[in-house]
Amino acid sequence: MNTATYDTHPPSSPSNATPLSKESAVDSSTLSLRPPMHMVDRRAIGWWMLQSLVLMVPILAAAIVAYVWWEAARSWLIVAVITASLLLLVGVLVEPFWRYRVHRWETTPEAVYARSGWLVREWRAAPLSRVQTVDALRGPLEQVLGLSTLRVTTASSYGAIDIGGLDQETAARLAAELTESTQQIPGDGT
Repeated sequence: MNTATYDTHPPSSPSNATPLSKESAVDSSTLSLRPPMHMVDRRAIGWWMLQSLVLMVPILAAAIVAYVWWEAARSWLIVAVITASLLLLVGVLVEPFWRYRVHRWETTPEAVYARSGWLVREWRAAPLSRVQTVDALRGPLEQVLGLSTLRVTTASSYGAIDIGGLDQETAARLAAELTESTQQIPGDGT
């Protein structure tokens, strides 16, 4: 997996400290959780389909082989074959399109917004003052499809915000922009 990490807060020193006025400081309590405006890249549908295939085809194949070779257990193995078949169909024909309709992202001068999920939806907003690192991740399937995941690590116990299904150029540009923006904010992101 290819990973590019950007440290958003350089070591503090009086020479690189940038004073901000009270008006420009961001208070995390003023951020509102709102729907992000940008959709992920359409190729993300293929990425999610491939993920489902990589997961479910071996499980279905194992269930079919067991059904064929293990005669004494056929009565209950047919349930495993049918279940695996249904999960594969849902994972390829329903989930990717549903995810595409749900997944959104947006960056502003104040925060990073993301919405993801399909059965369980997650909406997140992270003020830039809490951002610690920005990573551009590209797994094997993403590399084949020209996609990338942007991971924004924050000073939150809940964990990083992942924005998957971005075009590689968009993810690299966003990582550079977020890194530059967060470096203008004093402090260490905690």
